[in-house]
Amino acid sequence: MDFDLILREVRLPEAKPDAPPVDVGVAGGRIAAIARDLPGTAREEAEGGGRLVCSGFVETHIHLDKSCILARCACEASRHPHRAMERVSDVKHTFAVEDVTERASRTLENCILHGATRMRTHVEVDPRVGLRGLEGVKALVERYAWAIDLEICVMPQEGLTNNPGTDELMVAALRNGATVVGAAPNYDTDRAAQIRRVFEMAREFDVDIDMHLDSGVSADDLDTLLVCDLTEQYGWGGRVAVGHVTKLAAAAPPRLEEAARRMAGAGVALTVLTATDLYLGGRHMDRDVPRNVVDANALAERGVLCSVASNNILNPFTPFGDGQLLRQANMQAIVTHRGSDPEVRAVWDMTTKDAARLMRLPDYGVAVGNPADLVVLDAETPEMALRTVAPVLMAYKRGKRTVTRQRAVLHRG
Repeated sequence: MDFDLILREVRLPEAKPDAPPVDVGVAGGRIAAIARDLPGTAREEAEGGGRLVCSGFVETHIHLDKSCILARCACEASRHPHRAMERVSDVKHTFAVEDVTERASRTLENCILHGATRMRTHVEVDPRVGLRGLEGVKALVERYAWAIDLEICVMPQEGLTNNPGTDELMVAALRNGATVVGAAPNYDTDRAAQIRRVFEMAREFDVDIDMHLDSGVSADDLDTLLVCDLTEQYGWGGRVAVGHVTKLAAAAPPRLEEAARRMAGAGVALTVLTATDLYLGGRHMDRDVPRNVVDANALAERGVLCSVASNNILNPFTPFGDGQLLRQANMQAIVTHRGSDPEVRAVWDMTTKDAARLMRLPDYGVAVGNPADLVVLDAETPEMALRTVAPVLMAYKRGKRTVTRQRAVLHRG
């Protein structure tokens, strides 16, 4: 058989430790064959050298529109409160469409270099920025389709019910490129009203929901439970995700069990945003600072679909980051004390197949018939890739090379 691409001697994520490497053949942008010593010719053959191949990382929650603005924002004057939202808001008037596109492109290219092949980016609308953020990011969907599938979630970062004009902008965005609707009720005076209105929009436009929810230090008052109620009421199970939910990091075991049971039963997924939650959280303490990061493994073990994502990069919410999702997963495992092979593998899944399930991507995975979105990492297993934050050596989108990185070489004296 003739192939467009053959990846030789690679290891599949689901392979047993003693399984030999296999070859992956690609034709017409899809995986056509997986076998040992695959016969046939190809326009391109690449040697994997026994290293891991996966279907690429799935970035479920990032903010391309406000990435790389750290230099134009006011300095952080105090540890508590962090005032990250206000510091970003103060510079939104500087966001031109071309400016958003340029900054977002830089961040997106870093994510691609680190193996992301699917992404959901949140984009803010409000009277300060209008639709400029949306237009700036929307320009990237086709521009980078050669390397990544990009979907846009529109959100009201500075409030919805208390911010006149934002509702109309949300609707306009859903009519002009946004395919997911988001929320940030912590910044609204009537949190429940914002959540209910977002469900109305989701039903009107038949789109999924992805909310920023329950950032805080006490699990006594959880908006997530209202989200579960509405998800069940409207039959939106499997189409709703909530991000942050740092209140659950402070939950006693019975409260965590209750929330996990409700989320799993309703079909509400969780995205943990490790770097941001670590950076912003615990600022009310001057000693014994809590980690402020939800133990996603604990919820996954109770049936909640979970992902780990990057969130903000180089802005006041997270003044760090290089788009390497595997680094976030590594950090998540470290900070939640998840070190065994099964636990580490579960966190790996939160950036790959479970993240794909959250975004309802049925064609994800290294399997015959699926798109040839392939990433080769400098490791032999998912567990070691996560433990070592293994670099990406090669990446392909629909069978076409998008990334090449040479292994580092020691020059011994």
